[in-house]
Amino acid sequence: MSVFKVIPTTQQYDWGKVGKNSKVALFATASLPEFKVDEKAPYAELWMGTHPSAPSELTEGKGLLADHLKAHPELIGDLIIRRFDASNGNLPFLFKVLSIEKALSIQSHPDKRTAEVLHAKQPNIYKDPNHKPEMALAITPFRALCGFRPLPEIANFLRLVPELASLIPATVLQTFLSVASSKTPGGPMEKVALKNIFAAVMTAPELEFQHQLRLLVSRYKGGGAKVAEGESQDLVDLVLRLNLQFPGDIGVFCPFLLNYIVLQPGEAIFLGAGEPHAYISGECMECMANSDNVIRAGLTPKLRDVPNLVATLTYDSSKTLKHMVNPQPFGAETRFSTLYNPPIPEFAVIKVDVPTEETERHPRLGGPSIAIVTEGKGIVHWNEGEGRDLAVSVGDVFFVGAGIEINIHAGEELVVYRAFIDNA
Repeated sequence: MSVFKVIPTTQQYDWGKVGKNSKVALFATASLPEFKVDEKAPYAELWMGTHPSAPSELTEGKGLLADHLKAHPELIGDLIIRRFDASNGNLPFLFKVLSIEKALSIQSHPDKRTAEVLHAKQPNIYKDPNHKPEMALAITPFRALCGFRPLPEIANFLRLVPELASLIPATVLQTFLSVASSKTPGGPMEKVALKNIFAAVMTAPELEFQHQLRLLVSRYKGGGAKVAEGESQDLVDLVLRLNLQFPGDIGVFCPFLLNYIVLQPGEAIFLGAGEPHAYISGECMECMANSDNVIRAGLTPKLRDVPNLVATLTYDSSKTLKHMVNPQPFGAETRFSTLYNPPIPEFAVIKVDVPTEETERHPRLGGPSIAIVTEGKGIVHWNEGEGRDLAVSVGDVFFVGAGIEINIHAGEELVVYRAFIDNA
């Protein structure tokens, strides 16, 4: 069989949405045998792929997806196996649903070389030697911090927010303000100045930053004249929200340094190696290289690794537009499919939105794909011998082998997200 259902796995981190409010729980109810929702428990992530931390399985107790792909390499395709060393059955990408109630950590992901070093030194923390570029595609309004703000914006906050500026040594602060106001922006001086500012904030003495954070929160709660022009209500609300979730945490200062964005459904951002970010709230499809490496530094009860985070960031600063993924039609012959293709080779994602009683044809792809139904129900048809059909509905996850053309027919309006890799 070249097209078949697989069983995903769930992760119950404390930042997940609770009970049936979580799309992760909703989809798991449909796709996981004997799954029961605990209305008091958080359901944070649904994993679809072959990562050993939470591997997907075949239905009817037929074993791991990775083992099946290893035994049937034609489902991955020779070119993909050679290019990504996938002879062990591991897919080059990992596909997820995220349901976020409470902010995730201030974090970044290492590049390939850094991941190899970290994994060799601390395999209990950095559990694989792979990099983790990732894309988040909103399925509800989705809030996130992503990448460093342009230097002039950061400089403006350093002037407006005395509680933030007080954490930074005077020489570091003055150098940054001078660089940020330069009429010839760009170059290594900007990166050094930004790194020094970020390092100063993230390594500020705990008693000092907690004192300044109390002053900031008190000022923001006071509102009115205590909030300077330029400290927008959105920013004030975000700082207060983060402090409520993580009282006295240094990460609460990060919105002054990182871009704050609200994605609408259908919008997506891409984050490469070494780009700081934190997801704040909402639900999304997330696709990444097949890794679980995260370097954390704030807004988390988990292990923080501030030295490695500070050392491995790119210190590129820009507006959020840099991180946006521009959706494109998927192929000239499709009518209901939108392609999100970030600038890395491991994955792309197609959103398929087929109206009731319509059919969408997807041409052959040179590599494997994993898809999940998020709305509606229908039939996936493919030609194999005399042709086969697979009935799908909300929560169903299915695998499509390399080189297989499929037709997706909607019994009622059908929304499918399909992560794939091609050999182009």
